Amino acid sequence: MDSANAPTAGRTYRYYDLIMASFVCVLLCANLVGVSKAVQIGGFTFGAGNVFFPLSYLFGDILTEVYGYARSRKVVWAGFGALAYASLMSAVVVHLPPSPEWHGQEHLEAVFGSTWRTSLASLLGYGCGEFANSATLAKLKVKTQGRFLWVRTIGSTIVGEAADTLVFYPLAFYGTWDNGLLLTVMMGNYGLKVAWEVLATPITYRVVAFLKKKENEDYYDKDTDFTPFSLKT
Repeated sequence: MDSANAPTAGRTYRYYDLIMASFVCVLLCANLVGVSKAVQIGGFTFGAGNVFFPLSYLFGDILTEVYGYARSRKVVWAGFGALAYASLMSAVVVHLPPSPEWHGQEHLEAVFGSTWRTSLASLLGYGCGEFANSATLAKLKVKTQGRFLWVRTIGSTIVGEAADTLVFYPLAFYGTWDNGLLLTVMMGNYGLKVAWEVLATPITYRVVAFLKKKENEDYYDKDTDFTPFSLKT
């Protein structure tokens, strides 16, 4: 098993593409379904889309832990491209003039009518959060010499989700939501996302162990360039 920053360029992996596709699927669904809906259950208020959004961070942790930051970075950019395309397609479809015989425009706008502000906030929040998450986990892996996986997954999520939450919600909803609701939803979402990662830790351990064995890979980012603006592996 590769335990150092050995050159692995040109290698093919059995599960890497599958995880990338799963990551992008979760990301798109979480950002298109329920992103602007505030939910209250048992006095706890949070955004509906955040029930499933933390799965993207779980995939991000697994990708970085097994395949390294550079390959995780490519997946983050794939997700960014998919989100940008989905936002553009939604805007075009919503604003195309409907046929007089068709009466579903209001429903379409309610589901896919995100403003340019919300879409931009989503892209910026996602980018900041995912890159912060991956870089934090990769650096912690080197510092802990591969021990204490739970410290890396939870610690990186704390950093990444904080960046995501602090960028997305103020940019998307400040001035349109009541400040009290905005702060409540931000805190609720952040707590939910971190708690989700803590609860998913046993699953993360199993998936990481499985992939490291099957892929014969355990990448350490000892000399990695952590710039997000690259697709080099």
